[in-house]
Formats: sequence, C-alpha cells, structure tokens
Amino acid sequence: MKQIACSPASFWSLLALFALSGAAQGATNRWEGEIAAFEASDRTNPPPKGAFLFIGSSSIRLWKTLAADFPQHQVINRGFGGSQIADSVRFADRIVTPCRPKMIVMYSGGNDINASRSPEQVAADFKAFVRKVRGVLPDTKIAYISIAPNPARWAQVERVRKANEMIRDFTKSDSKLRFIDVFPHMLGQDGKPLEGIFVDDGLHMNERGYALWTKLVRPFLEGE
Repeated sequence: MKQIACSPASFWSLLALFALSGAAQGATNRWEGEIAAFEASDRTNPPPKGAFLFIGSSSIRLWKTLAADFPQHQVINRGFGGSQIADSVRFADRIVTPCRPKMIVMYSGGNDINASRSPEQVAADFKAFVRKVRGVLPDTKIAYISIAPNPARWAQVERVRKANEMIRDFTKSDSKLRFIDVFPHMLGQDGKPLEGIFVDDGLHMNERGYALWTKLVRPFLEGE
C-alpha cells in the first residue's frame, strides 16, 4: 500500500480543522436539549405567526414576565442562557425563522465579550444573524438591545461600548433594523451601573431591571 506523506504544515492545518470541527460540534451539543425543547413545544403548541420573537442569552431566558410586560402583543421567548450571537445564527433555522415573526428582538453579545471575542467579531456575528434571517424572512424587522453594563463585568466595559457602537452604526444602514440602547439608562450619575437593578451575581437583572427594559423596549414594539 502506498503511503501518502503529509508535510508538517499540512499536518497542523488538518489538526486545526479537526479542532474547529470539534469545537463547533461541542457548541451545538451544548444547546441541543434546549433547542429540541423549543421544537417540541412548537409542535404541540405552535407559536403565533407575526409575533415578536425575543432571542438571546440568559437575560432573555430569565425574562419570565415577558408576556405580561407586553400584554398588547404576542411574544415568543427564545432565550437560552449562556449563548453567544453565533449560537443564535446556528439555530435560527430551527427556532426563529419557522415562527415567521413580525420582529425579532435580540439581546446577546455580553457572553461573547466575556469569552474574549473582539467588538469587531461581535458586530460581524450580528451581521451574520441578520443575513441568516433575511435569507428566509426578507421583510422581518430585527431589533438589537445594546449590551448592558453590569457590575460583574465592568472591567470589560470599553469593549462593550465599542461593540455597541459598531452594531448601532450597522443598524443605521438598514431601515428594517433597530437599535435599542439600554446602556446609558442602566448607569447612575457616577457613570457606574445603577444599584438595585441586579440580583446578587451582579450580572443578571431583578424585577426593577426588567421594568426598566420594558419601558425602553415597548416603543419599538408599539411602532410596528
């Protein structure tokens, strides 16, 4: 049998490719249970078409009063805690586009920054999400809730500001995109995160925090 030689450069390229494939598979497997649960729920209780679909990380998943906070609107919660924007891109064809929402409201990006992704990468991932959705739902509006400031990750605030700025600039280029800027409203007069709107972990919000978000998000829903 003829043996095929592999150069050192080719060997390391192949190794990197396998590593990336494994990482992608691991990320998919991590969320498979939650994504499958959404799909199972949709089969037994189909979500309404033309609703407002909220997607993103734990701040969306933990928004337990979402329906009560927007009683005039039909809302769908597609939050899965710990996720990054790329995860929403990966699963959009399973838990987003089949719902045919009127508008998608995304809160994600903070976990990305915490995982050392650059603001440029975060903005690029949001653009990828928009492209993925637009490929199926060209008329659906997409609103992005700015990455919030919080005490637990205050050391990352400059990268958060930069990512928010880049995504805001991108949304200005498209009439079907919206940017919901919660960031400045979550700061006190000292320029630091407001006290009393976070739970003990300094990362997630309490009822007062969600009440603030409700006030800021509502006009974007009512305008549709």
